[in-house]
Amino acid sequence: MPEGGTQNLYAVLMAGGRGTRFWPASRHSRPKQLLSILGGSPLVRQTFERLLPMVPPERVLVVTGEDLGPAVRALLPEIPSANFLLEPEGRNTGPCIGWAALHLMKRDDNAVMAVLPSDHLIADPEEFRRILAAASDWARRGDHLVTLSIRPDRPETGYGYIEVGSPCGEALSVQVLRVLSFREKPDLATAERFLKAGSFFWNSGIFVWKASTLLHSLSQYLPEVLRGLERMEEARAKRDLAASRQAFLDLPSISIDYGVLERARKVYTFLGEFGWNDVGSWASVYELSPKDASGNACGGETITLDASGCLVDAPGRLVALIGVQDLVVVDGGDALLVCRREDCQRVREVVEALKKTGRDKWL
Repeated sequence: MPEGGTQNLYAVLMAGGRGTRFWPASRHSRPKQLLSILGGSPLVRQTFERLLPMVPPERVLVVTGEDLGPAVRALLPEIPSANFLLEPEGRNTGPCIGWAALHLMKRDDNAVMAVLPSDHLIADPEEFRRILAAASDWARRGDHLVTLSIRPDRPETGYGYIEVGSPCGEALSVQVLRVLSFREKPDLATAERFLKAGSFFWNSGIFVWKASTLLHSLSQYLPEVLRGLERMEEARAKRDLAASRQAFLDLPSISIDYGVLERARKVYTFLGEFGWNDVGSWASVYELSPKDASGNACGGETITLDASGCLVDAPGRLVALIGVQDLVVVDGGDALLVCRREDCQRVREVVEALKKTGRDKWL
């Protein structure tokens, strides 16, 4: 791995999400990043391990919820306990990443931070590290805000998009593209137009920048977030944990994309062709799973009669499918999900309905 891309490089794993689209497997105390989707290690563990060749454990920070802290720590025992930042309540990626930047600046004022969701799959870790090193090298050269983007292969409506311009440089022999705009999740017609244009890439949610650059950007675009985080850190230094906790709870909930990247000027992207998948829903699991001759992806004991295109995830239970197509069946032990594959994005609506009706035992 080229040294120019990894010196002073730290990784920040965002592990506080709830994965509501993976209900009923994903629950409040066992969210998506703690699950072993498609077998193997839990997703947060996979994220950590693919970084190890370039970032040692002592330079990995994990931001997660207070309630998830023990479970996440148990999966990542190599990381020092001081590197876990435990949020009393989620406030989206703006405060999460800002807190990590403040923490890193105390350790290394030249720190470059790679910010990564902890619940994605990467098929080619070596290529991923090559692109991440290049992005880190570019971020180190100036006040650059860098994203990794993915070339779309379909008109996806579940992702945000990045509009890119012409190449504007090179880092470690990898082309740098200037970001022209960020686009919210589009409707199907817009997504088809983006795909045809060829200049719109998926936003992977992976970012690279110097900690100092991010804090300067917060001072410009989200000063209330930066002031709140500074108050929180001042209270922590005085061991006033109640005041520190309240300062965090008082922060607005805002994403780094909307709060900073959509307003900033020096934003760049590196195209990542390393087999990225955010595993955003049960439909993604179906696409990634091996299938039988009828297109069924069935784990465990399953009988299919004139059934096709179905996903079954029901450990320890026999499932029989008769004369059905394109269904998703997931057994969460005390809750069962049955829906059409095309409706998988709506699973989060079930979680919202449970919240509204006070049925917290199933959350």
